[in-house]
Amino acid sequence: MASVIQKNTLRQRLWRHVDGFDGPLAFAVFMLACAGLLIMYSSGFDHGTRFVDHGRNMVLAAVIMFVVAQIPPQKLMAWAVPVYTMGVILLVAVAVFGIAKKGARRWVNVGVVIQPSEILKIALPLMLASWFQKREGHLRPLDFGIALLILGVPVGLIMKQPDLGTALLVLAASLAVIFFAGLKWRWIVPPVVLGLVGVAVLVIMEPTLCAADVDWRVLHEYQRQRICTLLDPARDPLGKGFHIIQGMIAIGSGGFWGKGFMQGTQTHLEFIPERTTDFIFAAYGEEFGFAGGLYLIFWYFFLVYRGLVIAMDAPTLFSRLLAGSMAMIFFTYAFVNMGMVSGILPVVGVPLPFISYGGTAMVTLGLALGILMSIARSKQLVQS
Repeated sequence: MASVIQKNTLRQRLWRHVDGFDGPLAFAVFMLACAGLLIMYSSGFDHGTRFVDHGRNMVLAAVIMFVVAQIPPQKLMAWAVPVYTMGVILLVAVAVFGIAKKGARRWVNVGVVIQPSEILKIALPLMLASWFQKREGHLRPLDFGIALLILGVPVGLIMKQPDLGTALLVLAASLAVIFFAGLKWRWIVPPVVLGLVGVAVLVIMEPTLCAADVDWRVLHEYQRQRICTLLDPARDPLGKGFHIIQGMIAIGSGGFWGKGFMQGTQTHLEFIPERTTDFIFAAYGEEFGFAGGLYLIFWYFFLVYRGLVIAMDAPTLFSRLLAGSMAMIFFTYAFVNMGMVSGILPVVGVPLPFISYGGTAMVTLGLALGILMSIARSKQLVQS
């Protein structure tokens, strides 16, 4: 009796690779990407090929997301120790014989020039999630201490480069893993209270602490200047305070509805520094106003919300911790960038997700999205 073998159509084979993707998460990213392309066309109109390159970077991020989404979470867990170890070794290599640019030693030549700290944005949460997965059901205080040691080594090396922005992103994503793993509130509240007291003291004693002859010792001089400039941008309006002042002027001049697409005078007369990268939110706020800002904030919150939903529904502790940390990466990127442009946080090199120009950041975002999609797919496979 002849048997009939039915071959899958091309459409069915392609659908197998995207089946299980989280649709709401993908739609939120699409809406942010549309806003990013729109403002990049305007802010980068007189800036070479920034618009075309930004679109290319988005396509690259989409490809990375698609590829990573095909990898089951258990295989991601198997890579945790090797990728983390490689990242730390490369950070040590940067400290020993790295390439210095503009007073910072952040790059190393391994045949190609790379920035190892970018690897740790994904590798460190991956390592911590794997650590807690192996100790599921019998966690001890010592395990949290070891997790902090795993966190402290790379963050300390990144701070030494110095790279405050990347260190902040790595720290936020990694602390999210430790928090979601069950860190007790009695261990969280004291450092938070201490930090708030420190901020209050800094604000009250700003004239004394920001005097020219004061050395903070724990921070580099340029980091001290950034904090002091945040507290009083007018102390150097044409120098270190120029970025913050121009950003606030641009956002304020946009009003509620904005000046309109391609109508931003602060943007196109080049008053806004780094208008296609770190300070693109100032250009966006000028042209699309408060309403446009609410649009971005809504989709960023929705993106983080979907990431946390994926985390809550994940089938394993490793997947839950990793998805939660990936969601916090997006939150930290957006919060820090908008905060520094608006004058409520110090200026650090943190781009606005899917809006700012930058290939390295887009690769990191693509990896984070791919991990979230992989975990979402694994949940559906377990259910089926």
